[in-house]
Amino acid sequence: MDHIGDVLGQLFILLLAAKIGDEIFKRIGQPPVVGEILAGVIVGPAVLGWYQINAETMLFAEIGVVLLLFQVGVETRLHDLVRVGPTALAVGALGVILPFAGGFGLAEILGSPLVVAVFLAAALTATSVGITSGVLRDLGALRTRSGRVILGAAVIDDVLAMLILAFASGLAAGSVSLDRIALLVVVAVVFIGIVLVGGTRILARRRSILTDPKFAETPFLPGVIIMLGLAALSSLIGLAAIIGAFLAGMVVGESSERHALESEVAPVAAFFTPFFFGFIGAQVDLAGLANVGTLALVGGVTLIAVATKFIGAFVGAIRLGRAEATLIGWGMVPRGEVGIVVAGLGLQIGAIDGQLYTVVVAMAILTTLIVPPLLPALVRHAERDSERMPGGGPTPGVEDDDDGRRADTSV
Repeated sequence: MDHIGDVLGQLFILLLAAKIGDEIFKRIGQPPVVGEILAGVIVGPAVLGWYQINAETMLFAEIGVVLLLFQVGVETRLHDLVRVGPTALAVGALGVILPFAGGFGLAEILGSPLVVAVFLAAALTATSVGITSGVLRDLGALRTRSGRVILGAAVIDDVLAMLILAFASGLAAGSVSLDRIALLVVVAVVFIGIVLVGGTRILARRRSILTDPKFAETPFLPGVIIMLGLAALSSLIGLAAIIGAFLAGMVVGESSERHALESEVAPVAAFFTPFFFGFIGAQVDLAGLANVGTLALVGGVTLIAVATKFIGAFVGAIRLGRAEATLIGWGMVPRGEVGIVVAGLGLQIGAIDGQLYTVVVAMAILTTLIVPPLLPALVRHAERDSERMPGGGPTPGVEDDDDGRRADTSV
């Protein structure tokens, strides 16, 4: 019972701190996500030490990000992503190639072994869609063309990052299995294709399927069951669980009960997601940054992480105009939990040392913190730029979808 009390106390501290940070940042006109992350830094081991990272509270954080991406998926329509597919592919691919090359090049300059260089490069590749999507959702910008491109590119990023991670893990183990990497590519593509095409078609044809079961008075439980199943399956095949959750949201979003599901998921997500953002902040290790050499390395890695991801995504999206390309490039910058997971795996199998782990975690936190404050201004600038285009009005290609809301239909 004492252990349960300790866990409940830790959850209380983290949630209360995150919501206080949320409240303060809303009052000063800043993205609340930043307030929640900074609150985690303050109550975490780095400052006050009131909250200590443990498996039980980490589970709440994982559920939080899964629910967040499920919620985002419910609000995302497949036809919207298909229309921005070529741009999202360009953004995702260039947003992986350039950061990987930058991280690998820095490691080579520092004289690091090949396996260290690959792990550092891998940590710089994937975007944390949870951070950017949380801010864009608060701003009501998820359904814009830029929001769709960021979401689509982030999924592509994650698939490519998992392939790189598979290569890095094989390298650390002393053997790189091309068969395993090829299998992961095939499985990932088939999984995403079956879920998106098959799942959305089933729900589109039988839109009341979520409320057909006798136990389902509302669509909430069937929707959550699908979410957990696809998140687990996604993790089992080598992708991130959040990709499965996002795809599940897109599938159930085709249901006729879509709006009811959104309203039921919202309060549950509102409870769990602050644990995720607070947990991100709590992982900051200020003690590991106590010497000048480590701080310089953090600065260099962060600079490369920001510049290469922004440039790659910007170039990939430049056909949409400079304003939208800037928004997309900046929105792809956060590494968040993805970089931390890659670094943690490298530390666990002995591919990187404690110092480099601290550097990567610091980079992930910094890229997470610097992005949200600028997103509101970039969103407004992109909106103004679209209004100045011939014909004025909303973003080109925006029309009412079958739910009566405005949806972007141009690439």
